[in-house]
Amino acid sequence: MEIKIIDFHAKYTQNFYDLNIEWLKAFFYVEAYDEDVLSQPKKHIISKGGFIFFAIKNDNVVGTVALMPTEETGLLELTKMAICPEQRGKKIGQRLLQHCIDFGKAQNLNGLLLYSSKKLENAIYLYRKYGFEELQLERNSPYVRSDIKMLLKL
Repeated sequence: MEIKIIDFHAKYTQNFYDLNIEWLKAFFYVEAYDEDVLSQPKKHIISKGGFIFFAIKNDNVVGTVALMPTEETGLLELTKMAICPEQRGKKIGQRLLQHCIDFGKAQNLNGLLLYSSKKLENAIYLYRKYGFEELQLERNSPYVRSDIKMLLKL
């Protein structure tokens, strides 16, 4: 069945939370910052000029990703990407990532920034494949679990 990528809609707020919490618990742990952002995405992402996208398959949300504003104009943080467990490995993450890149180019953004963990080898491989380059990670990174910072210039 076809995957559709759609923009944020309030009726999918719980899906955004559930997918990300499941992913965090499976691979890491939920930080206080995560809980705050995930439980109130409209407040922390949408109302600040960010975007959330959902991957829909058979009328069900199977994945999500967010683009959050940063302190730098024209630079959004690619964050909160999560795919439901039974749909992982089906290139839905790649579809969401490509959608974010295409969206960023259409919005004339300067780039997409992300924080990740080298533990997530498949994700890091994917980011590099799409042109993200590693940057120096600042000491006060917003995520305790992150040990890599990457940038894709658009």
